[in-house]
Amino acid sequence: MFRFICIVIFLIVYLILSIPVFFVEWLIGKFNPYARDISSLRIVQWGFKVILKITGVRATVIGEENVPDEAVLFIGNHRSYFDILLTYSRCRRLTGYIAKKEMEHYPSLSTWMRRLYCLFLDRKDPKQGLKTILQAIDYIKKGISICVFPEGTRNTGEELTMLPFKDGAFKIATKTGCAIVPISMNNTAEIFESHFPKIKKTHVVIEYGKPIYPDQLDKDTKRHIGEYVEKIIQETIRKNADLV
Repeated sequence: MFRFICIVIFLIVYLILSIPVFFVEWLIGKFNPYARDISSLRIVQWGFKVILKITGVRATVIGEENVPDEAVLFIGNHRSYFDILLTYSRCRRLTGYIAKKEMEHYPSLSTWMRRLYCLFLDRKDPKQGLKTILQAIDYIKKGISICVFPEGTRNTGEELTMLPFKDGAFKIATKTGCAIVPISMNNTAEIFESHFPKIKKTHVVIEYGKPIYPDQLDKDTKRHIGEYVEKIIQETIRKNADLV
């Protein structure tokens, strides 16, 4: 419980102190938008790393060298709020996450998210969902990576299980030709969700798979690319279960 309280206090202080930082970042952006984007990325990554330090989480990371130095579509399984912190704190390039629309209700947080090219998906409105995908495609073309958890929500089932992937997100890759990088995560729910509201020291495993270029797949595999990537992640989390 002590770690949970420390994280809440840090988040409140961080978000309050970040308000004047927005103004500084806005000024930087007037002269050098790229410098603003990179500084915003590093500021948020620093905050995430502090939170992870407070949790005491220990991460074994496999295959990070597989991530190419280009805009990619990250696809991951999703069991914890901490999945975002664990992966975003490791991004070398600008990366926007697709989040649920409800996240827009948190003023300071949503401002940072927009600044970092995050997109808000209304899962109840297919027309708005298509607009989100089209915006993500535009970001990829501009050199900004996108991360999606295509299960659509956090999986609260048994460890090593996954919810079926929703196919819409994969259009980001098939329409741009960018690489898909699978991210397989083990044991992340043990940080928080498995014993809410306590936060416990936990060992997690994160594996970055080899990039998958849609145009290099055969026609049938490309047609079912969501199932193909889902199977890769499913096999990887089962393989890594013994490492936890």
